[in-house]
Formats: sequence, structure tokens, C-alpha cells
Amino acid sequence: MTLVRHELRQGKTSFLIWTASIVFLLATCIFLFPEMKGQMDSVTDIFASMGSFTEAFGMDRLNFGTLIGFYAVECGNVLGLGGAFYASLCAIGILSKEEKEKTAEFLLTHPISRIRIVTEKLIAVLIQITAMNLFIYAVSVGSIAAVGEAIPWKEINLLHLAYYLLQAELAGICFGISALLRKGSAGAGLGIAAMMYFLNLVANIADVAEFLKYITPFGYCEGASIVSGGKLDGVMIAIGSVMGIGGIMIAYLNYTKKDIH
Repeated sequence: MTLVRHELRQGKTSFLIWTASIVFLLATCIFLFPEMKGQMDSVTDIFASMGSFTEAFGMDRLNFGTLIGFYAVECGNVLGLGGAFYASLCAIGILSKEEKEKTAEFLLTHPISRIRIVTEKLIAVLIQITAMNLFIYAVSVGSIAAVGEAIPWKEINLLHLAYYLLQAELAGICFGISALLRKGSAGAGLGIAAMMYFLNLVANIADVAEFLKYITPFGYCEGASIVSGGKLDGVMIAIGSVMGIGGIMIAYLNYTKKDIH
């Protein structure tokens, strides 16, 4: 697992920055809730009358006066976008960077198969995503307890599980794209994550585009649906899993045959 350790060392700074940023924003939102709690009834009424904007973020189905309603929207957006961007960036260049940094020849001269290279790089990506989510989960639960609110365990667990699955799916897709690139592209990773986010907004606003929810992983991460339904959408998760696994399979198939310079 030498290559795994090498990738983890290389990605340590990025991991710390992204994790610290997301954790700080989540903790700040939670600690602001007690101060804003008394004003949330009027805020809920305002958001409920904002038409398409309200529907785009699912705010018409949540009560901002409750911790879980506030958490699902405010903290959900931070975790959703922040986690999606990090997972995409982490995976999009991990296979192509050897060519970009002119280290491919050095790596491939070692007694290690290309399948093992892909496997260990994939493991490194999944370790970073998993570690980030564990830190975020611990801080979120600790912050809720610190402000004296009851922890809605079921909803919190479902929300964090959904966002972890979202990150894993995006990482799988970007991992496959990384095998197709000659040079790593941070822009491509960010673009994919942003596109998936906006596809979900469009699906929420326009009934004719509702099918887009089955394409974007943000479709099964909607806080309003999770909190009101008390479960995740199994069909959407199954489709997302196929897309993520498909990306990983593309990475194996392409990288093992690719003419690497």
C-alpha cells in the first residue's frame, strides 16, 4: 500500500483545508441557530411565499424554526456543495497527474501492475472522502449537543449518509474521467459538481425536467425529502451507484490499455 500512503501524503494539505473549511461553516451555522430560533417562524413564512426559489431549495417543505429544518437547508447546502467539490477535485486528476507532472515513466518502471496502481489510487480517494465525512459528522453532532439542542439522530444520519454517497458517486465519475485525460483538470471536476447541483435546481423548478433528479446525485440528497419522508430514495441511489461504478470501470479499462507518456 505504498502508493496509497504516497497519495495521502500528497493530498494532505488539500484535505485539511477543505475539511477545516466545511467544518467551520457547519459549526458556525449550528451555533447561530439558537440566536435565530425565535425569528425563524417569520423567515419560514417569507420563504414559503417566494415561489420557484422556494421550490428549488425545498424550503416550502421545511420548518426553519426546528433545528433539523434549519440544518437540512443551511448546513445541507454547505456540506453538499463543499463535499461535492472536494470529492470531484480529489478524483479528477489522480490518474492523469502522472503524465502532467512527468512522473509516469518513474512510476511504471516499478514492479507494480497498472491494475494495482488504479486500485491503490482509488483506495486513497475513498479514504480521504471517508475521513472528511467522519470529521464533519463528529463536529456536527458535537456542535448540536453544545448548543443544547436534542440531536435528531435518524434525520442527521440519513442526511450525512446521503451526502457521503453523493461524494462517492461524483468521485467515481471523475475517477473515470481522470483516466481519459492527459493532464489533470480541476476545472472539469468543479464543472461536473456544479452541473449536477444546478440540474437538481432545474428539476425542482420545472415539472417537465423532474427526470433530471435521476441523473444528479443531489436528487437523493434533498433535505426536505429526507426529513419529511424519513428515508432515502433507493431508486435514485441505485442509479447513482451504477454511474459511480461505471466511472470506476472506465478507469480500469482505459488506464490498463492507455499509452502513457
